[in-house]
Amino acid sequence: MQRHDDFQERRKKLAHLSDEELHKRFWELAEKIVDPLVELAYNHTSPSIERSVLLRMGFSSLTAKAIVDKCIENGLLGKGAGHVVLKIAQHKNIPIKEAGKALAEGLYWDEAARLFGR
Repeated sequence: MQRHDDFQERRKKLAHLSDEELHKRFWELAEKIVDPLVELAYNHTSPSIERSVLLRMGFSSLTAKAIVDKCIENGLLGKGAGHVVLKIAQHKNIPIKEAGKALAEGLYWDEAARLFGR
């Protein structure tokens, strides 16, 4: 099976563009392609994804599970467990690890809810 090469025909609508314009068009199209993926990532998560994020932030699996479980209990999983930890750390001016451990122990959840408008 041989594919008919129609590159020259398809190229005609882009031939008048400069390299800079082609570069700009490429990135516009690339963004258009990934927009649905970005939207999906912003609007959908799961406990396993959130535990994975926390593991990459340096938390143990037990601490990560506790934080995620508390996020679910407090209706904050959709905000991102790592984001909750970060916001508390910034709000309390404490290290991220300390904030995460405190959240895992049940502390600061009322403040977390307020920070996220709950």
